[in-house]
Amino acid sequence: MVSAELLKKYGFFSGLTDAQLQKLASIATEESHDAGSQIYKIGDPAKKLYVVEDGKMVMVMDSYMGPHRPALQVNVDFVAKGEAMGWSSLVEPYEYTLGALCIEKTKLIAFDAHALRKLVHDDLVLGIRVMESIAKVIAGRLNHTRIVLVGERGLSTLSEY
Repeated sequence: MVSAELLKKYGFFSGLTDAQLQKLASIATEESHDAGSQIYKIGDPAKKLYVVEDGKMVMVMDSYMGPHRPALQVNVDFVAKGEAMGWSSLVEPYEYTLGALCIEKTKLIAFDAHALRKLVHDDLVLGIRVMESIAKVIAGRLNHTRIVLVGERGLSTLSEY
């Protein structure tokens, strides 16, 4: 089991009371994954929300550049210690929107999606704080996706000439 003291270390959980942290800790587990492990793929059911305890992840998507070219795997964002991934576990349709790959041996704090959704509905203040943190994750990921998209579009235009 994960302790509330461990969760206090991460900004994702800022603004939560000790009692709320204890509730979250009660539904959390720790997972270890080797470098090269794929935690989930785009379209997989979003069964967990993760916070990186140690190591580094890359969030990826395939980019199709035309019918005669193979898909290009694009690194959309990197997720390091203290950062969260898997926000889709709290947002319908509860499917991951990017893939998650370990690029180092990684230790994760994992929250079961069903238990987490019940918790944020039962404790509305906790729910608001968690959803505020989720919104920050989504905004950051969107910003990184925009940067990748601009770079990709620039490259595809250059390669056509």
